Amino acid sequence: MQFQDHRFEIQGIALTDLCTQYGTPLYVYDASSIRQQFETLSKAFENVPLKVKYAAKALTNLTILKFMKKIGAGLDVVSIHELHLGIRAGFQASEIMFTPNCVDFAEIEEAISLGAMLNIDNLPFLEKFGQKYGHTVPLCIRVNPHIEAGGNHKIKTGHTESKFGISVEQMQEVYAIVSQYNIHITGVHVHTGSDFGDVHVFLKGAEVVYEIATHFPELEFLDFGSGFKVAYQEGDKTTDIADLGQKMSASFLNFCDRYGKKLDLWFEPGKYLVSQAGLFLAKATVVKKTPATTFVGVDTGLNHLIRPMMYGSYHDILNISNPEGEVANYSVVGYICETDTFGWERKMTETKEGDIIAFKNAGAYGFSMSSNYNSRPRPAEIFVHNGKAHLIRKRETLEDILHNQVEVEL
Repeated sequence: MQFQDHRFEIQGIALTDLCTQYGTPLYVYDASSIRQQFETLSKAFENVPLKVKYAAKALTNLTILKFMKKIGAGLDVVSIHELHLGIRAGFQASEIMFTPNCVDFAEIEEAISLGAMLNIDNLPFLEKFGQKYGHTVPLCIRVNPHIEAGGNHKIKTGHTESKFGISVEQMQEVYAIVSQYNIHITGVHVHTGSDFGDVHVFLKGAEVVYEIATHFPELEFLDFGSGFKVAYQEGDKTTDIADLGQKMSASFLNFCDRYGKKLDLWFEPGKYLVSQAGLFLAKATVVKKTPATTFVGVDTGLNHLIRPMMYGSYHDILNISNPEGEVANYSVVGYICETDTFGWERKMTETKEGDIIAFKNAGAYGFSMSSNYNSRPRPAEIFVHNGKAHLIRKRETLEDILHNQVEVEL
């Protein structure tokens, strides 16, 4: 998003014009931002054989998936339905890493039948896999390194109490199962969760992977997940991708020399690629002064952007209808019958009913975590590509909400 000629715009298109044309609330994604993030990551690791697998759960719209394929990314999915979406978007199943958690084993069998790369994160399924497939199907294993990534506990996945991955303390059991069934291990995976700001912590996780990898002679890749930290507000510490690329590449190539074979290095960025590309636009419906604060109510709520309520996450909020007005403090709240506060006592330019309120960094886990709570329809999505706005998801209606309900005569 840029501020030019007294207005906020993406690729020359005024955001307020998009709201006039498509209504609010509205998700808007900037293709140029996604491409720039992808190229920054690729350049940082240009000295190693890199494969970027976009974490589809961050934003699963088919057009976004197609764009990821166009710029050279593969795909990381966590459900059989995401796998089918990826195939529908044009990915070969072999380009897709399937990393389920606590699913029915039938999903794993279906993913294998489709030809996806499977990533198993628990001992019971590793044994079931070995019993059924043995050496005939390549497999990746997900390891829980027991490393704290820092930041919000709710988005960490590599600590001791996490449900994700096979504990490093259980690796002897892994080696025994792999040996018993002659399982063809071609990859080792680790992901410690979001908000990795410290490169040294990331390298520490890599050392855990390297030690485990020495036990598997048929490896083709090591997958280090993602968790790159992006800035949600001024002053946020972010992952230095250039520094990570330099140090991680050297570390990885050194391991490959010790291992005696060149391997591919995989990453699975989601938020890093799409967070900054996304804006969420809503209309101010009421300005309500109270003894405690001045509320700005908007025509959306936790049903459309749940991150602030679920994770306590921060999103910059601004009034794009009055970008140069006087600044005051406002508390921005939603229309859901819950406490859905987006931001308390935020500095915004003077706001009145009908103004358009923008939430920044809304590309990741915004629409993909939305719901119909309070029987509210979900918003439309717009993709701005090469200076043109494309409608990539229609706004829902009451008929959409009722579509799968079956009325019973009582």
